[in-house]
Amino acid sequence: MKQKYIAFGLVILSLFTVISCKDQKEETPPPGGKRSGPIKVDVMVVSPDSLRNIIYTTGTLLPNEKIELRNEVAGRITGIFFDEGTEVSKGTLLLKINDQDLQAQLTKNAVQEQMALDDEFRKRKLLDIKAISQEEYDVSANLLRSVQSEKKLLEAQIAKTEIIAPLSGRIGLRNVSPGSFIPSNSLIATLQQVDPIKIEFSVPEKYIRLIEVNMEIRFSMDYTQENFTGRVYAVEPGVDPATRTIRVRAICSNSSRKLAPGAFARISLILEELPDAVRIPSEAIIGDLDGSKVFVLKNGKATEKRVETGLRTESEVQITNGLQPGDTLILTGLLQIIDGTPVDPRLRSMISSGSSKQ
Repeated sequence: MKQKYIAFGLVILSLFTVISCKDQKEETPPPGGKRSGPIKVDVMVVSPDSLRNIIYTTGTLLPNEKIELRNEVAGRITGIFFDEGTEVSKGTLLLKINDQDLQAQLTKNAVQEQMALDDEFRKRKLLDIKAISQEEYDVSANLLRSVQSEKKLLEAQIAKTEIIAPLSGRIGLRNVSPGSFIPSNSLIATLQQVDPIKIEFSVPEKYIRLIEVNMEIRFSMDYTQENFTGRVYAVEPGVDPATRTIRVRAICSNSSRKLAPGAFARISLILEELPDAVRIPSEAIIGDLDGSKVFVLKNGKATEKRVETGLRTESEVQITNGLQPGDTLILTGLLQIIDGTPVDPRLRSMISSGSSKQ
């Protein structure tokens, strides 16, 4: 009796297994999971267009020239002849230190010089008639030269008591007051030439062969909405090993005095312009272990093509090899297609950006 129950259970189990397999077979999709019919995709026709290789960086505004006004000799200030924050011209007397003792010595020297001149004149006349020896005349002539040399020394010392503007520019805030005694090498004020003004910035070392003198830059500051233009005038010949960048300086007119030294600047620099570049949307490129590839439309099917890339923008990539003008590029459905997949194309126009961002 027990064996009959076991045999009956096996029959029921077999029937359940057959029914389950039949249901599973009916629910299983076709091999490969492929859809029936072509896949709908967006496409565009590849065409050459202009492309600018632009880098964006930051920099600092610098004065064309900057000088610290310092005194060479110690002494009491007898006069300050400039107003803080004003424009001064080259050669203007800015500060005077007491030189009364030197002026007294110079007056004494003037008397000695006149006496030495008279003595040398008389001795020369006597030498002409052989009334004195050459040695006597030489003593008189040497005395005259000594007095004249002392005069030059006194004049040089007096000149050190005056601070003269070495260039035209705007003078800063002064750090001394009239009547105060200052030691030598004290900072009186700073003098800056702000027209024209310099812009210093750095670019990555990979652009060392593209940076050239006279290249145009555009820059802006946070404190004004106005944009400015300058030109590169000097490039550091070596790369900074700490930052792997190259220092560059440009110059810009500042007659309106809108640009202030020390200000932060946002800079854009056009390195090169490619008139016939092939560029495509970044979304159309597929990266893998072998590099980059795209799909193009041929005879109603997707065809895989290997490509080499160049410059990049926020939304586009330059193709240097692998695509030709006139190719129909597939933009969407890239995860659903493989080489040879039938597709249903829909044309999409490419949005022009025209410049690369590094």
